[in-house]
Amino acid sequence: MTAPAAPLSLADEAGVDAKPRKRSYLRKHPSVAIGGFLLLLMIFIAVFAPLLFTVDPTAIATSRRTRVPSELYWFGTDMLGRDIYSRVVYGARVSLIVGFSVAILASVIGLAIGLFSGFVRWADGIVMRVIDGMMSIPPILLAIALMALTRGSVGNVILAITVAEIPRVARLVRSVVLSLREQPYVEAAISNGARVPRIIIKHILPNTIAPMTVQATYICASAMIIEAILSFIGAGVPPATPSWGNIMAEGRALWQVRPHIVFFPALFLSITVLAVNLLGDGLRDSLDPRLAKSI
Repeated sequence: MTAPAAPLSLADEAGVDAKPRKRSYLRKHPSVAIGGFLLLLMIFIAVFAPLLFTVDPTAIATSRRTRVPSELYWFGTDMLGRDIYSRVVYGARVSLIVGFSVAILASVIGLAIGLFSGFVRWADGIVMRVIDGMMSIPPILLAIALMALTRGSVGNVILAITVAEIPRVARLVRSVVLSLREQPYVEAAISNGARVPRIIIKHILPNTIAPMTVQATYICASAMIIEAILSFIGAGVPPATPSWGNIMAEGRALWQVRPHIVFFPALFLSITVLAVNLLGDGLRDSLDPRLAKSI
């Protein structure tokens, strides 16, 4: 007779159930899987750029200018003979650093402003009028104006775009806080003598994480596009820095003759922005309880 099988422990049962749950979640929200995969691929390219058969992206060789894509030069060369493949691969670092940095900074600062404005009634009118004034200016114009006051660098680009994107997060968080502060459990906490910081941290802040996370993905995508626009018009990172906007700016004069100079960085930028937007759409569908009920 064979011995009876030992019962599964709680840890084993959790491990068995974890994989089916992940698979069902990805099947239910395929945009999260597709967007996450593409974004991880771009992060991999940016991190391991020196190992992906690249050369020095700033190396100039006038003898091999404007070469078309071939086995030797996969994406061709630009007007200074620089390898476009290497410049595009290294350019992923600039776009991802700018996108993630702006998303994190704008989310943190906008969260603080939105919580303060939404819960402190006497300051709401003052703060929101300032936010309305900032939102009346298109983000790209505000970023250009801020960059005109500083020198071109990645840090200044991040700072300029962050200032332009903060109002979007602040207004979103404020709207969530205004709806939450009227809830019975918040009024009960106030009547029990709970202090404002405790109410915000325990009851308000956790309910703002989901919508703010979704908003952060859209800010990340917007920041990448704005960075490319700033670099394209010469108001972003220095021209010597390999970024997708700089590569497209350098190739626009030869667009009709050598379209590949503009095509490859534009393709990588489009794929990255698409990946972030797909991830944001999937997170919105999975985190929004009202949408989940309707489905």
